Amino acid sequence: MHAELPRFTGSVEHALDEKGRLIVPARFRERLGAGFVLTIAEPDPCLALFPSATWAAFCTRLEEAPRKDERFRRFVRHLFAHTEEVTCDAQGRLLIPTQLRAYASIDREVISIGTLTRIEIWAKERYNAYAAPEGEVAEFMADLGLY
Repeated sequence: MHAELPRFTGSVEHALDEKGRLIVPARFRERLGAGFVLTIAEPDPCLALFPSATWAAFCTRLEEAPRKDERFRRFVRHLFAHTEEVTCDAQGRLLIPTQLRAYASIDREVISIGTLTRIEIWAKERYNAYAAPEGEVAEFMADLGLY
């Protein structure tokens, strides 16, 4: 990834409206830009928002993959069938398609989390079940040589 690509931090708990729209927090919207990408966040059971430049860099890496066998083609089909180019409306709302809400088990309550190069959107209950156990973060940071 290039240093000039936006970085995302922080988290916001919020809810979808009755039409399945999510208000994207202003600080995330500013970094996402006018148009961005909404997709599944395999292998995690959540969704992800990518700025267009970050998504383009990912696609370039995908196009340059050294193997393009049947497994690769199945992965590309699966990922891009669950990917939408999106924008926020004038009120900063993003419509999350039914298929993507179902994938992430999003009903109403969500948590949006800045995770470096993207924003993850989790069903609140599911995120609480996936949160890192106490002590795990410090141990992992040490394993990476960051602590």
